[in-house]
Amino acid sequence: MSWLHSVVLLPFLYALMIPFLYRYVSRIHTGWFVLPLPLILFVVLGSWLVDISEGETMLYTLSWIPSYGINLSFYVDGLSLVFGFLISGIGALVVLYSIFYLSKTRELLHNFYVYMLLFMGAMLGVVFSDNLIGFYLFWELTSISSFLLIAFWYQRKKSRNGAQKAMLITVSGGFSMLAGIVLLHSMAGTYSIRGIISQAGELQEHSLFLPAMIFVLIGAFAKSAQFPFHIWLPDAMEAPTPISAYLHSATMVKAGIYAIARFTPLFGGTGEWFWIITSVGLVTLFWGAVNAMKQTDLKALLAFSTISQLGLITSLLGIGSLALAVTEEAETALYTTAVLAAVFHLVNHSTFKGCLFMVIGIIDHETGTRDTRKLGGLMSLMPISFTLTLIGSLSMAGVPPFNGFLSKELFFTSSLSLEETGIFSAGAAGLLIPAVAWVASIFTFVYSMILIFHTFRGKYRPRRLEKKPKEAPPGMLISPAVLAAFVIGIFFAPNVLAHYVLEPMVASILPGDAGDFSIHIEAWHGFNKELFMTLGVIVLGSILFLTWKRWKGIFTLFPQVYTLNNAYSSGILKAEQAAYSFTNIYMSGLTRDYIQYILGILIILAGGMLLFSEGISFRRIDVSTIEVYEVLLAVGLVAGALTVMLASKRLTAIIAIGAVGYLVALFFVIFRAPDLALTQLVVETVSVALYLLCLRFLPEFRFRETARRVQIPNLIISLGVGVLITSFTLAAQGNKLFPSISVYFEDSYELAGSRNMVNAILADFRGFDTLLEIMVLCIAGLGVYSLISLRMKEKRDDHEN
Repeated sequence: MSWLHSVVLLPFLYALMIPFLYRYVSRIHTGWFVLPLPLILFVVLGSWLVDISEGETMLYTLSWIPSYGINLSFYVDGLSLVFGFLISGIGALVVLYSIFYLSKTRELLHNFYVYMLLFMGAMLGVVFSDNLIGFYLFWELTSISSFLLIAFWYQRKKSRNGAQKAMLITVSGGFSMLAGIVLLHSMAGTYSIRGIISQAGELQEHSLFLPAMIFVLIGAFAKSAQFPFHIWLPDAMEAPTPISAYLHSATMVKAGIYAIARFTPLFGGTGEWFWIITSVGLVTLFWGAVNAMKQTDLKALLAFSTISQLGLITSLLGIGSLALAVTEEAETALYTTAVLAAVFHLVNHSTFKGCLFMVIGIIDHETGTRDTRKLGGLMSLMPISFTLTLIGSLSMAGVPPFNGFLSKELFFTSSLSLEETGIFSAGAAGLLIPAVAWVASIFTFVYSMILIFHTFRGKYRPRRLEKKPKEAPPGMLISPAVLAAFVIGIFFAPNVLAHYVLEPMVASILPGDAGDFSIHIEAWHGFNKELFMTLGVIVLGSILFLTWKRWKGIFTLFPQVYTLNNAYSSGILKAEQAAYSFTNIYMSGLTRDYIQYILGILIILAGGMLLFSEGISFRRIDVSTIEVYEVLLAVGLVAGALTVMLASKRLTAIIAIGAVGYLVALFFVIFRAPDLALTQLVVETVSVALYLLCLRFLPEFRFRETARRVQIPNLIISLGVGVLITSFTLAAQGNKLFPSISVYFEDSYELAGSRNMVNAILADFRGFDTLLEIMVLCIAGLGVYSLISLRMKEKRDDHEN
């Protein structure tokens, strides 16, 4: 196992230790034990930075299911390494922040840190996986672990609903991603992402290329909250602030961005990829910014701003993909700038948005509310929090001297690059795209000012607050202060970041000559269009903010009944009502009815398959080979079955059932299957013994006349099952399509070291099936035990009351 495998798998192993640490070292906050892990991961990843910045890559493979080409293959290049830095670095800051934010007496800290470590490991697995199956495994694990994190305060209905919505949307997108993965493997014949990308030229002519692209994009859009899948992100803000800062500013929502960037070398350079990504990104940018302005909850404002910023990054990746479609050096460099802007803003967004989430958490923690209608005048009471909010908000607004200004300028440059292009018939869109980008940036400036001034300026209203405001303890301020320092530091020294971080990222997304160029970032480019667009954003944004009270009523004009969020809620409600109504129809409470459903469906599906496939074949049976004792045994079987049906006493029925089982065992002996005979005898003996043990506890057996409306369906089901099994037997006897598999199992001793063929099949040849069956039995046993325990607890409580 390599160091890279250790980086990915260590969080999972560490998660197993947390419950024990929590139990035996309860005097110390559990976060202090978790904090060293992301720091160690960050240092390990940092040791590879110089090599990766010089163009090297690393690939390590751990065999998993090599016969199917499924391995834990982890790959490090510029793109995956930077995501690894964000996951581990911001993860360390979030853990430090949570130590002071979450109370060790009131919160289930062991659950919190177990879920967080699971998510950290899953995200590292996503960004480092080279094998598509491993990629998908970790991809879905991020959805599961984020569901647990969002529902951490499960006592709250909003937390449960938010977690459910996030789970449904992201997992549904995950199924789409899986479909895309299956198509990619079908096209390329390999699960290796690098191997598939190396065949990009050939695969773009394949008939499955476009469906695979669409399925992959749906999965990526759902994970990164792109329109129309964005509705899960605002509701996910019901999670504790450390979770919001980690999942929704730096990690989970960036997983879809990572997928788009990773698959750009494969799908980029095509008109479909450009139009879909650019259009969805710009719509998301605009719609998120519009909705952010009308929020009164600070976390909801940040949620919609995150949606908007993710749309900005997505649109830039779409524009930048044109670098793979052009041949002239000047055009290539122009579109490569868009990819540079995307990865630059991705890093910047993680810094300023993580800082803002943590500061909003501080405000909520110290005042008891996040409602801007109750807040105001906090600048003198919380000066450090105000300073951090100012830095993060102005960076988000794209104002100098903060890092957001640099990437926003590159965004304007990239959007203007389409103004005069004719590629993919983008001439008209060349004017629309920069216009949308500019208007959305104005709205971004407005909600950034709302965040600053409606929280820290204005009238101080202490009666509306649940707590007396005060500055947060120093420990809670360290993490946002570190991120704020990066916000400022990147602005003044952007080219350090450019050389070691941005250049390798661009080279990973645009392989070949398109990504091979030197990056030099400057804050001042003279008096150009981008500068005037920025000045326009500041001027018009300031005017809109100053006149906010006069025009904010426009948001009430749009009926809420037509929103996507309302459509989702209505759809879930109607689905629940339909399921409830349908369940009431077939849930009669009678075991007889449930057996009829199962057997009836079996008859229809299996019998229909046999009928339409013409699989039934009647062959003449040579009755001369049937011995008299075989006939007698068959008669005994029929007689035993009839006795069970007609018995008037339960003991008689039990004995008849045992007789049928033992007669079947004799048939196994006759057909030279001693293993099966022994297994049948043991099972039958144990079953009869258990029946007899339970006999004294069962109510008296009463034979009652059954109504015709019950008898007729029973007769039809019984005849149908009998005919079906007979037909299957005839089909098996009459259609020998392949050699008998029993020949393979006869070598069980040589293959598995077992003289008992049945044991070899159960424990070796189909060991996973047996393992899953055991798991099902264990889960069922735990369920029964839980129900009995709850029932006994209720009885004790009733007795005590």
